[in-house]
Amino acid sequence: MNIYFHGHRNYIYTDIYSSSSSIFLGTPEPEQVLNLEHVSRAKRRTRAESDEGFQWTIQRIRLSPHEKHLAATLKCVTYSKMLTFVSILTFMFMYIYEEWATDDVLFYTTLEGLSSSCVFRLDLASEGSGKVTSVYEETQPDVFVEVALSRDRQILAINCNSRTRSEVMLIDVTKSHLEPFVIQPRQLDLLYHVEHWKGSLIILANTGPGQEYQVMQSPTSEPSMASWAPLFVPNPDTTIKDMDVVGDYCLLVLKTPANELALSVMSLRNPKETYIIELPSWACAIETKKPGLADRQNVLEFLLSSPVHPPVPFSLDPEKRLLLSDPGTQTNSESHHKYVTTRSKACSQDGTLVPVTLFHAVPVEDLSQAPLLVHVYGAYGRDLSMEFCPVRRFLLEQGWALAYCHIRGGGERGLSWHRQARVEGKRRGAEDLQACLQKLFSSGVSSASLTALTACSAGAVPVAVLCNWKPNMMRAVTLQAPFLDVLGTMEKADLPLTVEDRDEWGDAVGNLHHRHIIASYCPLHNITPQCYSSMLLTVYSGDPRIPLEGVLKYTKYIKKAIHTHLNRKQNAVLNVQPGANHLGPEDFVQMLEEVSQKARGTGRLSTETVLPDI
Repeated sequence: MNIYFHGHRNYIYTDIYSSSSSIFLGTPEPEQVLNLEHVSRAKRRTRAESDEGFQWTIQRIRLSPHEKHLAATLKCVTYSKMLTFVSILTFMFMYIYEEWATDDVLFYTTLEGLSSSCVFRLDLASEGSGKVTSVYEETQPDVFVEVALSRDRQILAINCNSRTRSEVMLIDVTKSHLEPFVIQPRQLDLLYHVEHWKGSLIILANTGPGQEYQVMQSPTSEPSMASWAPLFVPNPDTTIKDMDVVGDYCLLVLKTPANELALSVMSLRNPKETYIIELPSWACAIETKKPGLADRQNVLEFLLSSPVHPPVPFSLDPEKRLLLSDPGTQTNSESHHKYVTTRSKACSQDGTLVPVTLFHAVPVEDLSQAPLLVHVYGAYGRDLSMEFCPVRRFLLEQGWALAYCHIRGGGERGLSWHRQARVEGKRRGAEDLQACLQKLFSSGVSSASLTALTACSAGAVPVAVLCNWKPNMMRAVTLQAPFLDVLGTMEKADLPLTVEDRDEWGDAVGNLHHRHIIASYCPLHNITPQCYSSMLLTVYSGDPRIPLEGVLKYTKYIKKAIHTHLNRKQNAVLNVQPGANHLGPEDFVQMLEEVSQKARGTGRLSTETVLPDI
């Protein structure tokens, strides 16, 4: 019995339902469990806060194992704060991610600013008690702590992760003594994640060839690294993206050498019994469902989607080797064959082949005059988002082509793909992006005068670097919450993410070599008088991840550089929005307004828009 909230999609599986502001139990006479308006009123502490108002959205709902209690995680859009509401006894705690260990025990982590370092236990065993005890407190500022329950609900993991180290503590929730024990103490460059299967630990660790992920196994009684035995090593150029243990099978999400998704199914009783399931060629994103008690435990349910293909539900029975899709979704309908997915590779400056995914509605040879929207990220080892987006599909219907450039710094080709574009290798991301554009244009896809680039957060770095290097390679740029002053940010240790991000960008204060590297490519510090592309920069005034000061400076320097070169104002807009959002508004109306403004920014490339004074 579960309800999941992911983005703007709601998956409802039973007798719990929600309106825009409430959660109800679907009994014959619906009982209101939570009203967000009441939460908003309860959290207003000052007159200023009351005047501004709190906007809460439901992020996630967790039911205790036998549905005795409900925990709902809420997010305050105005201040980017988290709150968990626990019913039926009605407790509220600020800034929380949570998991039920039993019907009466909830483990949760507190979020202070952008840091999660403490784990607590809420005990509801006796009515009205609500006893809270501290379980764990992390001392390292660059380590993020979270809790997660295994799929079989036998163990609860306390995951302590930094950019370069992992440490996992487990709690056996089947026992009355709920005390954590360490699997493997953290060590530099060791990353691992743990699942549970019949008294054994199934471990996904970067101990494979080239420090890539492989699957290991150890007994729960001897969990340290010395006891890890290999179960599965992926083929060269094949990367493991995710792992699930379903019944007696280990299921792996793979990215193939052709940059396509596939599933590997391995019997844990006989690891040599392994087979591969090919997924639809259009599939670019997969989202697995965590089962509830009423769900089939030996079946994996998941959604497949792409930027232009809506999510389609699938279920896999690994024992029967049976992959089924919901017949009601008509996966073979015209909507999934109307748009073409073309995968290719661009040769970067150092000879590295960079994957490019292209979505189009007409043959490639007919795309020479089509406007092109290019997406890029390339940081923190994270894949470029490829989930369904109605706006992207609309652009395709209007004759656009959409390109996704999987440059180094991301995680598409494994952990080494990220390592190659960290710190000293940061320029490689922009070099890869340049190669992708050249590949597209030389293949007859659009042209520089019809091309717009879009990115968010750290993805703005390779885009803005390329704007400094080759401003004639694109017509327009739209950047959301852009990270543009890398040097200035990494010089300030008091900012929320600077210490944590040194593994990604380098230490601009304590390492002179790192400082020189950052200064050599930093978008803000390498602006020169020339003709820059049309720009739309959207930033959120309360975003703790992206200092507003850096975006304001960047815009000011761009204006000055363009005026020096051309003696006129450029088609550029700085859009400063209120709130602490980082990836855009969650309110649907606000989201549409922002999308509309971006569409005007990319669609009216020939219309001069005056950049407001700062």
